[in-house]
Amino acid sequence: MSNRVCIKKGLLTLMGAKFVGKQGHPTRFSMCLRSKTTSAQYVATRFRDPTFEKLMDNYKNLVKVIAVQDLILANPKNPSVSIDFLSKLSQKLHLNRGATAFLRKFPHIFHIYYDPSKLKPFCRLTDAALDVSRQEAVAINASLPDVVGRLVRILSMSASRMVPLRAVFKVWKELGLPDDFEDSVISANSGVFQLFEAHEPNTHLLKLVDGACNNGFRAAVEDWRVVECCKEDCSVDRMEMQFNFKQGYPPGMRLTKNFKAKVKEWQRLPYVGPYEVVGEKKKSKAGMMAFEKRAVSIVHEFLSLTVEKMVEVEKISQFRNWFGIDLNIRDLFLDHPGIFYLSTKGKRHTVFLREAYERGCLIEPNPIYDARRRLLDLVVLGRRGLPAVNSKFQDTSGCNETGQEENQQSHDSLPS
Repeated sequence: MSNRVCIKKGLLTLMGAKFVGKQGHPTRFSMCLRSKTTSAQYVATRFRDPTFEKLMDNYKNLVKVIAVQDLILANPKNPSVSIDFLSKLSQKLHLNRGATAFLRKFPHIFHIYYDPSKLKPFCRLTDAALDVSRQEAVAINASLPDVVGRLVRILSMSASRMVPLRAVFKVWKELGLPDDFEDSVISANSGVFQLFEAHEPNTHLLKLVDGACNNGFRAAVEDWRVVECCKEDCSVDRMEMQFNFKQGYPPGMRLTKNFKAKVKEWQRLPYVGPYEVVGEKKKSKAGMMAFEKRAVSIVHEFLSLTVEKMVEVEKISQFRNWFGIDLNIRDLFLDHPGIFYLSTKGKRHTVFLREAYERGCLIEPNPIYDARRRLLDLVVLGRRGLPAVNSKFQDTSGCNETGQEENQQSHDSLPS
């Protein structure tokens, strides 16, 4: 047997899980020593969930669309951008076949036109895309009180009650923050937040003002436990439930008795919650496992605070040291496939909170998510619903009005 096959058998699943191959024959995998494998190998051999992978196939195009859209909207007086300018940024924006080819893939979002005064082609957003942008802006402004609460919770998970401002900049869209959140959220709530310079040059720290921290926060997983305990058909002992996390696995991932036993043992482990003050880390096996479980609770809570219950691993890693997580976060996600799902589509590692999704959609959507989902619908729609375009820069704005029937068509092509 080749080394490649041995590595794959050792890494593909955790703690004795079974995987059904293309021929349908279950293969049993033994535990492997993680210290003998690289993180890249561990990621490459994880179990894939087809629903999340299909969703990320569309999201990787959405990320590029949003990057171009932000450039267009950067000039509010004349929301447009020249094709020449986009062509120079093609490599940075990962527009592999060039800017023009990319824009033409999404005529429901982008409209290419020729400006006679400047003697070159430009691009602007269609009416449908502008409507989605306005809907998202209205939803964000309406959620400003919630945004303040999210920031307070994130700072409360840090032992020092502060995080670098650059880390917040990394996740401002994920948290549903407005573009000018430094003024509209931080400066406008000076009684809650404080900005001051760090020891590093050009680095600012965002800190909770003394007395602004609420130690009575209850994590999202605790709300789930309360709901589960109140169910009449709850089969789990209520004493055990106080430390449990919701687990869910994709179709095809059959679990062995050994795997189930280890998960059950891990579920029973007591730990310190994400908002509680943690003591000195114990070097015993039980102490290390409790520390690792607290790390799971922190990233679980962080994902629960995001608008779409998903975030890039590189972005959440910016908070790792400030949250006191002395572990590889990416491996933490892979070690708990029943709680998180890690995707590598679009040349980026994105983690989802598995329990928040059903058939590729949020179970409990919010107005900001709804607006972004509408934009995703337009991305998935592609060139469908439009007549053939013969002219190179023909005005197709009249064709870009998408009706209910086209939106329904785009929803049907999404994971369901």
